[in-house]
Amino acid sequence: VSYSNSNPLMVMKGQGARLMDENGTSYLDTRNNVCHLGHCHPAVVRAVQEQVAILNTNTRYLHPHMVQLAEQLVTRHFPPNLCKVFFCNSGSEANDLALRLARAYSGGSNNTIVVQG
Repeated sequence: VSYSNSNPLMVMKGQGARLMDENGTSYLDTRNNVCHLGHCHPAVVRAVQEQVAILNTNTRYLHPHMVQLAEQLVTRHFPPNLCKVFFCNSGSEANDLALRLARAYSGGSNNTIVVQG
């Protein structure tokens, strides 16, 4: 599957590490974030069904689980000088936040250096 999308794939379903198109052709999914459990893993499907039956929203609102996760991240996994957690809904939202934080830290500069590492 190409990144160029010059001939986009019409995906109809997924199972494990595979995606199936409208003709039933199976493709190994090397592009999506499913490498750990795969598409439609029964435990994940069950957990999602249980959660959306209770609450289906994003991180715009507070919830005790988000606070607990943030506290665990800060106290167990972050170095002492990192004590803030920001939850984002998408990669683009996370990138936007990162640029805003860099701008605030630099005193409002619009110059940003990105280092691959």
